[in-house]
Amino acid sequence: MAVQLTKTFAPQEVEQHNKAGDLWIIIDSNVYDLSKFADLHPGGLSVLLEETVAGKDATETFFSLHRHEILLKPQYARLRIGVLRGFAPVITPRASGELSKVPYAEPSWLTDGYYSPYFNESHKRLQKALRKFIDDVIYPDAQAREEDGKRPSQSVIDAMAAQNLIAMRMGPGRHLKGFTLMNGIITPEEFSYTHEMIMVQENARTGCRGYTDGLLAGGVIGLPPVYNFGRPELQKRIVPEILQGKKFICLAISEAFAGSDVSGIKTTAKKTPDGKHWIVTGTKKWITNGTYADYFTVACRTKRGFTVILVERGEGVETKPIKTAYSATAGTAYITFDKVKVPIENTLGPENGGLAVILTNFNHERWVMTCSIVASQRLIVEECLKWVNQRQVFGRPLISQAVIRSKLAAMIARVESAQNWLESITFQMENMDYKQQSDKLAGPIALLKMYATRTSQETAEAAVQIFGGRGITRTGMGRFIEHVNIIFHSIIALTGSDTVAHPQYHRVVPFDAILGGAEDVLADLGVRQAMKKIPHNTRL
Repeated sequence: MAVQLTKTFAPQEVEQHNKAGDLWIIIDSNVYDLSKFADLHPGGLSVLLEETVAGKDATETFFSLHRHEILLKPQYARLRIGVLRGFAPVITPRASGELSKVPYAEPSWLTDGYYSPYFNESHKRLQKALRKFIDDVIYPDAQAREEDGKRPSQSVIDAMAAQNLIAMRMGPGRHLKGFTLMNGIITPEEFSYTHEMIMVQENARTGCRGYTDGLLAGGVIGLPPVYNFGRPELQKRIVPEILQGKKFICLAISEAFAGSDVSGIKTTAKKTPDGKHWIVTGTKKWITNGTYADYFTVACRTKRGFTVILVERGEGVETKPIKTAYSATAGTAYITFDKVKVPIENTLGPENGGLAVILTNFNHERWVMTCSIVASQRLIVEECLKWVNQRQVFGRPLISQAVIRSKLAAMIARVESAQNWLESITFQMENMDYKQQSDKLAGPIALLKMYATRTSQETAEAAVQIFGGRGITRTGMGRFIEHVNIIFHSIIALTGSDTVAHPQYHRVVPFDAILGGAEDVLADLGVRQAMKKIPHNTRL
């Protein structure tokens, strides 16, 4: 079979094609024939006919308006007809599975020449395999579903289940026993909180906050109460089908009447006269994955306190999507329980002891959110570093402006401090049992999450200033910046903070400030936990 050689052109040849109907341009030494495409150009024909573009090297102009990924799309890649004679392209995209070479785009433990006491070869093997899997399988679906709002594709969920990634997302524990993890890259016995942190942070690199939650985040917080407090027969029936991606579960605690204040819950559960069933009545709001969940881990008010009950979708259960600042792919729902009859065997934990069941999950839930928040913030730092290096203003690179360098310095300092604090707390988690974690880490985790969400808001605001109008535009160069800013503000609201703060970093960054407890609530918790441990004999 004959090999088709790439045609080469001299700059003078390209210059001759500089008018409507006969239009060539050069981008990074590649020659493109836009003659038939020009009239379809979203920015109009006039832009392409400018003296610095038509028949010329338009590399600088192109990269001030478009992301490199545009050139890789089939409909545009086919416009390439050759290269400049004696030249070769120098701009190459990051290959699937590869680490970024941009400074601070990766945590230091993944950066050449740096060392860490927390990570070993098993962590590096897992990270490498995950990066490849996410780039190839999850990232394309994330971009599509974030935009159209549909549930994450079942094919992706099935691929995750085949690697036991759904089980791994629940963290280390007995639920992993007997599984082959990522084709044997790591054993269930080896899998630790540090490995889980790597999973969460790699997944966050899709830059799609709604999709990240839609990819079974409800199970990460909704399933642990089942396998920690459910009866053996209930666990045997429910847990396997969820870990295999066949059924879905969510955690239903928040209500219109009760967010960070769990004591305000009004959903009730009353026993039938024969004592064999609960009758659950009430509503839940802002429930992640609720629109497509098959099971609901529900906090209910009972006779002498709170009880957690596993409710199965069926008669009396109705879910409606809630429109929020981030994508509908997250499946955020308003749930109505209308006298739902639930077997008493679905009780999770002791009757009237539900508050302990709920609190059991909070530290891990907040820690998982923090892992994702920090990774998303790092992605924005990378976007900004790339942009200031290529953007020209007043005839000079944007990075030449001292005010821009100052903003970048602060952004880098924030993400590096958050990452290092996170790694330290994760190390403590690995060396403490559950009781020690509850006693010693509830406060630090709360403070770390508060710090991560607040610094993310600051980074989101700085990123918008750096990108200008592009930072508030949902497509193009600043799409990740716009996305995260909205999400971040929403998260603050959902978790209980005074503000709710990457196609969307500016738009979605607020979500994390709300989910899992509002910033102000967590800050107060962290300080109160510290005050409890001040020695009574301490004075200035």
